[in-house]
Amino acid sequence: MSLSKPIALATALAVLSSPVWAQRVPKARLLPVPASEWTDAHRDALGTRARGDDTLDVFQTCLRNVELCRNWMTFTNYILSERSSITPRDRELLVLRTGYLCRSDYEWAAHAALGLRIGLSNEELTRIMGGPDAAGWTTADATLLRAADELHRDQHITDTTWARLRERYDERQMMDIIFTVGQYTIVSMFLNSAGVQLEKGQTGIPR
Repeated sequence: MSLSKPIALATALAVLSSPVWAQRVPKARLLPVPASEWTDAHRDALGTRARGDDTLDVFQTCLRNVELCRNWMTFTNYILSERSSITPRDRELLVLRTGYLCRSDYEWAAHAALGLRIGLSNEELTRIMGGPDAAGWTTADATLLRAADELHRDQHITDTTWARLRERYDERQMMDIIFTVGQYTIVSMFLNSAGVQLEKGQTGIPR
């Protein structure tokens, strides 16, 4: 059921004015590997995402397992690149909804900023938290968000949602949708469990 306009407005205002919850793990369990300790293997694992002291903590923390990090970066770079067959907007709708459902403050903060850069509005960011039944989505956007919800909840897209997605997406795009949600579920599990802390100046999911 969709929210009525007064309720939707009240919800949006409450979200925007509410304080940000503390991260689930208030102190890092796994510390980032500082750039001063990197070897060539560390730098090679991160590739173009190696930016010295400015490297994001999610990547510096991943360096605690260099071989895993090297292989994960291949997958990450594919999902975030133009090689993926879905649009950046569709990708960010999936990533943000997945990060929200996983309660990953770090993921939300990073991709809310990225979402705004690729054309999502602040109003849409608020609506993502409301899910596929929030008022204002097109049928296509609502169906995409519903797929993220179903994958998060059941690790399965229902026949109805699959059929609706197939009206718009080909087989390759369907796989990219599934693997994008899977990628950011893995990332959220890592961030939440390792306690990777927000980057300086970032805020997490509004609660």
